[in-house]
Amino acid sequence: MLELRPNCECCDRHLPHDAAAWICTFECTWCSECVERFPGDRCPNCGGNLERRPIRPAHLLSEHPASANRVVSASCQEMMR
Repeated sequence: MLELRPNCECCDRHLPHDAAAWICTFECTWCSECVERFPGDRCPNCGGNLERRPIRPAHLLSEHPASANRVVSASCQEMMR
């Protein structure tokens, strides 16, 4: 099951479970604004392709909540400087 991480790993913007976000196969999570600046629209952590993160239906969140674990990618922040 997807973690649905709560933030963009690059800019640390809050991304609620129903926000537009992008993920790679390792669930690195990015906001649309950061993805627009990634070379080749690839994950800056692994180089994999990015796909829209699915939205978990609200009625399932109590049984299967989104993650509260915030992840920040040092490699992305360095790349964006």
